[in-house]
Amino acid sequence: MIIKKSLWVVSFLLAITTCFSQEIKSVKVAELEKIIAESKTPLIVNFWATWCMPCIEEIPYFLEELKDNRKDSLTILLVSLDFSDAFPAGITSFAKKRKFNAPMLWLNETNADYFCPKIDAKWSGAIPATLFINNKTGYRNFFEEQISHEALKKEIMAMLKKR
Repeated sequence: MIIKKSLWVVSFLLAITTCFSQEIKSVKVAELEKIIAESKTPLIVNFWATWCMPCIEEIPYFLEELKDNRKDSLTILLVSLDFSDAFPAGITSFAKKRKFNAPMLWLNETNADYFCPKIDAKWSGAIPATLFINNKTGYRNFFEEQISHEALKKEIMAMLKKR
């Protein structure tokens, strides 16, 4: 059991390291669910696509807050919902041009009716969408809309229990 868990941690860290180098890993929703469930740090999972202007507008806020909250072990995971023809080259190129330097995955799913409720029961499939998770405190909140920088800061404070 301990070896199995250790292998999972090593594979997760390798996936995150790969994501930082902007090589985008393809995942199924079950793997993403596992990453969310087993996160040891406060985690923000942002669902976006290269063709979604509101998504592109809000991502710099997430990256700024990632920098500002490193001491709190905040982790941000950008999950692309781009079509398969954009994976991996189109997404990688797009992210590099915009300096999206957070861990990145591509959700290899086509049926939103299947994967959306696995992330949040109220998710209709619209993007941007963002899940805020702090497994240590039981905090969980989901937004199916573009988040302003101020709203993002407030949500992070709530997730980290800062006043």
